[in-house]
Formats: sequence, C-alpha cells, structure tokens
Amino acid sequence: MQPMAGQDLSHTQPRPMHWLATATAVSAVVAAASFVQPPDAKATTSQNAAAARPAAAPDPGRVTFPVDCGPHRLDVVKKASGDLDGDGTTETVAVVRCHSQTGTPPSGVYVLAQPGEAKAAPRIVATLLEPARQRSVQTLTVEDGAISAALLGYSTLDVPRCCPDVHKSVKWQWQGGKFVQSELPAAMSTQRL
Repeated sequence: MQPMAGQDLSHTQPRPMHWLATATAVSAVVAAASFVQPPDAKATTSQNAAAARPAAAPDPGRVTFPVDCGPHRLDVVKKASGDLDGDGTTETVAVVRCHSQTGTPPSGVYVLAQPGEAKAAPRIVATLLEPARQRSVQTLTVEDGAISAALLGYSTLDVPRCCPDVHKSVKWQWQGGKFVQSELPAAMSTQRL
C-alpha cells in the first residue's frame, strides 16, 4: 500500500466521537421512520391477514349430492352457513330434494365444507337426514354452531301425501367429533291434523 502524500488531516481520522455521532444520527433516523407510517399500516403477518379474512361459505350449487332423482333435477331448497365445529371455518348446511311440480318429495340434509384447495368443489362431510327417512324440511337455521330444523312426515302409509301428520323440531350439534341429533322439547309429540 502506498502512503498518502502530505500530512494526515485531522478530519480524515475516525475517532470515537465520530462513531458516536454517526450512531446517534442513524438511531434518530430509524426512530423517526418508526413513527412515520401510512395511516392504514398494521403490524401483521401474511398468515394473520389470511386468517382475518373469513373464507366464503361452501356453495351447494357446486356439489354432487348422493340423491337419485331419475329424470328430474335436484333442487337445493334451503341453505344456511356458520362455523359448526368450532374450527374457525364456515360450513354450509344444504337441504336438497328432487324437483317436483306437485307434492313435496322427501328432503336430504347435508353439511358441506370447503376443501383446502381454493378451486376444488365443496365436499359433503356429514349427512344429517337421508331422503329415505321420508321427511321434508320446513325450516332450517344455523345459530351459535347449532343447526335447527322443523321436519314434517307421515306416521303411516295410509296418511295422504298432501297432509303430513308428524311434526318434529330437531337440533344437530357437533359433539365428540360428530353431529349429534336431539329433539327440541316444544315439538316432541306426533300430531294428527
């Protein structure tokens, strides 16, 4: 290395005071930058941001239900959504039945969940009521993780199909890793109309 020509100037020699002044100036800039932020800035990670946006409820129109309607189409006649199992995701309860111009065909009640893959169709995760049970769903609600429904049916084959004589109010709740059905007290009896 070649020495510099001339005398060393005092301002070209770093001294402890020079380093202290530089460190103070850098600290002041960093501190000022932490106070000056855009008004909508938030301290969050991308995972927290994704969790803050609730996923859309599963669409029953994208599901193939296990109901044979022969030449008739399948209708989704009722749906309700909510977090049914407490995992933070939204499930959909769908009531389906075969299309009919007259009468009320029996209903099926299914719980749908959205799979992890965004573009995949929702999947059926539980069957609450099969059409083979010969019940029709009059009302359906989801509230506080519980599914409530009013069911209509027939006590015997002799009862005209126009006039259901069995009325039950039921509730399904997630317990112990499955949906458990219970009858609501106000409508536990079978009535003849």
